[in-house]
Amino acid sequence: MNHRPMGRSSVNPFLIGGLLVAAVGLFMDFSGGFPTWRKSVAHEPCQGTINTQNMLSQETLAQMLTVPERDRRDTVQQIVGEPYCQLQSLQVRAGVTAERQVYPLAFDPETRLVILYEGDEYAGYRFSFQ
Repeated sequence: MNHRPMGRSSVNPFLIGGLLVAAVGLFMDFSGGFPTWRKSVAHEPCQGTINTQNMLSQETLAQMLTVPERDRRDTVQQIVGEPYCQLQSLQVRAGVTAERQVYPLAFDPETRLVILYEGDEYAGYRFSFQ
């Protein structure tokens, strides 16, 4: 007979943690860190080519949200793949231009994850709502 200790679950704790971080992120105001780009919550128009095939699953979103800020851009891009589209670049502080890439959520297509990069560094994210 196969017995598991009570209280132990077969659910991956990193997946649960990432989903909790995502849920908290939906309701928090992060305007302190990037005041020029976190103000808008409405969808901005895409620049250039739109890749309609790429939408983020809950699992991919949870994995992406575990990447710490200032990690390498390559680390995030290996997780999320090609973006749905790009937004206009922003001047986030004196002499620093940031790129923004958009990823719609497969489980909530009205919500998009916008990832911010400063050069080769991952600088943060925000959610954009329709």
